[in-house]
Amino acid sequence: MPAIGWLFILLAFGMVIGSLLLLRDSSNMKIPEHKLEKIRKRKAELEEKENQEKDDW
Repeated sequence: MPAIGWLFILLAFGMVIGSLLLLRDSSNMKIPEHKLEKIRKRKAELEEKENQEKDDW
């Protein structure tokens, strides 16, 4: 294979690895406590609503 082919393969491999590393680094974002509380509250409301609908059947 010519040198340019190897260069393209290495470049593509590097881009994939770089993208995965960037994704891993951005996944460590912290959610503020007030937003977590809001999420938990909404989840509890939805579960309660689902339980009420389930009981109606």
